[in-house]
Order: sequence, then structure tokens, then C-alpha cells
Amino acid sequence: MSDKQALRRQILDLVREFHAAEAPRPFRPGEDLVRYAGRWFDETELVSLVDSSLDFWLTAGRYADEFEARLAEYLGLDNVLLVNSGSSANLVAFSTLTSPKLKDRRVKPGDEVITVAAGFPTTVAPIVQNRAVPVFVDVELGSYVPVLEKIEAALSPKTKAVMIAHTMGVPYAVGEVREFCDRHNLWLVEDNCDALGTRYDGRLTATFGDLASFSFYPAHHITMGEGGAVAVANDDLARIARSLRDWGRDCYCAGGENNTCGKRFAQQFGTLPYGYDHKYVYSHIGYNLKVTDMQAAIGVAQLAKLDQFVAARKRNHAALEAGLKKHERYLVLHTAPPKSDPSWFGYVITVRPGAPFSRADLVNALEAARIETRNLFAGNLLRHPAFADIEHRVVGPLTNTDVITTNTFFIGVYPGLTPEMIPHVLATFDRVVEQKTNHETRQ
Repeated sequence: MSDKQALRRQILDLVREFHAAEAPRPFRPGEDLVRYAGRWFDETELVSLVDSSLDFWLTAGRYADEFEARLAEYLGLDNVLLVNSGSSANLVAFSTLTSPKLKDRRVKPGDEVITVAAGFPTTVAPIVQNRAVPVFVDVELGSYVPVLEKIEAALSPKTKAVMIAHTMGVPYAVGEVREFCDRHNLWLVEDNCDALGTRYDGRLTATFGDLASFSFYPAHHITMGEGGAVAVANDDLARIARSLRDWGRDCYCAGGENNTCGKRFAQQFGTLPYGYDHKYVYSHIGYNLKVTDMQAAIGVAQLAKLDQFVAARKRNHAALEAGLKKHERYLVLHTAPPKSDPSWFGYVITVRPGAPFSRADLVNALEAARIETRNLFAGNLLRHPAFADIEHRVVGPLTNTDVITTNTFFIGVYPGLTPEMIPHVLATFDRVVEQKTNHETRQ
């Protein structure tokens, strides 16, 4: 072993000691924060991060390659591209469908894309930014995803694609939607940012679509801090997606490689001089959306723990489900449609209209008890200033979407919740419901 290798080993051993030096302390109800989500890690992630930093390879490198290969293997796909966020993943995934290389199947300005208004804005933003027209359908309370019939009702001669998220880890009927898209020659983009590890009819989500997106923000199933990925069903789409991620260039050489195609200085592109360096030919309006290798190093360690993270989310969700069941008269509890096996992102709750308390009553009590809550993202996107004037179409009333805007929130199920935290959460719900229902009875 060289002196340099020995020093690296010594540094990494010290990192392990550094992590072990922080002793956990007992949970103190009402004092310690019960987070809605968060990073969950041990010395493995720290060692991986520092190991990468010692290489001082500041852009995507060996860890990025390893992560892409391991996630592709997990999904059973050939192509996974790392990007710098889940929002960028959505942008790359949808923008891929606008490539001139797709000829008649290319999504052009004015073409329609079926989606939902109850969700995160960056599912819809790429549709708008590419000057396509989002067509909004309503979702179901409890699952917060649309049923197949509403998606089918949104079809028109202008429809070119479907782009919908598996909200909070709950899949829509993606197998049947895939068949619908095949019948009508439509593209399918799965926003899988909330749903890593979710299955529909026994099959992982993100494997049904032509493209799918992931987010590795700290709130998600695994994290790189910032980061995301695009899963791509075939090599042709993957080459377009990679071009969009890598400045829009036509060249597909990996970093540090040259002349992979064997024709670097022997091709004609547009009106450029013959033999123009292929590394500087641009076939798409692209971006630089890559990750650093230090981010990917964290992701490699996290991905190895995915199964145990998913299992913890399921346990925590089930515990909350069991404790909240007694309040179903007033609360719409979080449910999964038939054939689905969610990798839950959170526990979503809707206060039923007519309940003797409001969302604000519950949220304020939970926050006062140091229990974090979040709204179900944007609620109805069309009620937000940024989306007020976009070109769009709505099919059917967005009744449930508006209920979500006023009555819905979620709490955490992430692996950092301890067995002592969940009883504190449930006791807070019990107290609010009891106080409000007793007050109603006295009146």
C-alpha cells in the first residue's frame, strides 16, 4: 500500500470515528421536532462523500457512473441519466419529446399534454415552457391521483403525451395508462420524484413510461442533497436526453473521452464547415444539468439502503393509518388504488367538508406540538399567479383539486421517525378532535 493510500484509509477511518462521536438522545415530545421528511444517513454516506472529495473530481465521475449503473439495474432499464434536481429531470424528460429527431412524433407548440393541477409545479412547468398546452383533469381524494376514465376523457386530436406524477408515492393506474398511450400513439412521462420503490401490478413505477423522473432532494426517498435522474426506455431517447442535459451538444462522448464515433472531424452539420469538431456541434437547445461526483457519492451509499428505507416508510405509514382510523368520520385517510404497492412519501390527510374543525385547526395544533406539516404542494396550480394566464384546457370540474387546496396536508413517514414519535403525533390528533367535537356537542 502506498503512503497516499494509507493516508486515505486513515482519513476515512477518522470520518467513521467522527460520526460515532455524536450519541443519539431520547426523543422529548413537544420539544424535539418531528420532521415531515429529511436526510437519513450514517457513516457510510460521510465516508463516501469524503472519499470522493479526496479525488477532487468536481464534475460527474466514477461515482456518477456507478450510481447510474446501479439505479438502471434496480429498475431493469438500460438508461439512467443523473441530473442536478428532480425539476431538471422533468425538464429534460419532457423536452426530449420536443426534439426534431423524433420527426412526426415530436411534441410541438400547441400540442396537448394530459396532466393534473393538483401537484408540484415543476411537473407542469416543462409543458408550459415548451409551449405545449397542459390539459388538466381532477384527482381522487384519498389517493390524490386521477382515475383512468378522467385521463381518457381528456383525449383530443391534439393530444401528444401524458405527464402525471405518482403523487406522494401513490401510483395512478399506470399499466392501463400505458395501454391507453399505446392505443393512441402518445408519449408517457412518469413523474416518479415522490415514488422511488413504488410498484404497480408488481412492477416498479418509472418503468412503464417512455421517460421517468426522480428527485434526490433531502425530503425524498434517498438523497444527494440536490440531484435527480431521468430513466429512459430506449437508446434513441436516451441520446436526446443526454444531449439536452449536456449543453445540447450532438457529441455523446463521456467526459474525458474523444472521437468515440470515429468521425469527430469528418461530418457535415447544417451550414457549419465540413469537419467541424463534433464535440462543439449543438443539435438541441440544451443546458448543463449534471451533478457533481460528491453528490453522486452520497447517492451510491443511499441507494444501497433503499429497500430498508422503503420498508421503514411502510411501517410508519401503517402505524399512522391504524392510529387515525378512529377519526375517519372527519378525515379522509391516505389510500392506495387497486394493484398498487406504494413507497409512501408522506401521510396525506384531508379534513372532510363539514368537520367541526378545519385544516388550520389541525395544522396549528400539530406545529405547536413541534410536528411538521406541509400542504399537498401547490393544491390547484391554476389558482397560483405563475399559472393564472397560461394556455390550458380543463376537462371536467376540478372539485377535488379545490378541496385539496383548502383542506389537505401531510405529515411525515420518513425513516427518521422513531417509535416514540408516532404516539406523540397520534395523541395530538386525538386531542384536537376531542376538543373540537366536544365543543360542537356542547353547542
